[in-house]
Amino acid sequence: MALITSEIKEQIAKVGVCHLITASKAGVPNAAPMGGLWVMDNDTIWISNNFMNKTAENVHENSQAALLVWSRELGNCIQLKGTATLESDTDDYKKMRELMEAKKPGLPKKELLKLVVKEIYTCMPGPAAGEKIA
Repeated sequence: MALITSEIKEQIAKVGVCHLITASKAGVPNAAPMGGLWVMDNDTIWISNNFMNKTAENVHENSQAALLVWSRELGNCIQLKGTATLESDTDDYKKMRELMEAKKPGLPKKELLKLVVKEIYTCMPGPAAGEKIA
């Protein structure tokens, strides 16, 4: 079953910059804005590692991550939780480099972060705040 619906894909595209949340092995959190990202299928998001420092360290120590999709104009807030991995020298990494170069030329494109989404939650205020939606 597809977790990331066409509506969520549209929201990610409209927001443009989403926040990736990771934590170290010791549980120290880190949140960083990500603009080089693509929904590749119904459960995987690709993110270009252009300037990840703490984020990359955290992913190597603890693969659990979340992506926050929110903007005031969007009128919705969702959190996609899953497992993150980093890779380079793969066909997917090469494809991401092409996508990132077309989107914003000249950035480092050091690695490909893949977030495999396992759960989606609403983070809108109100009685349903925090409820699992997929």
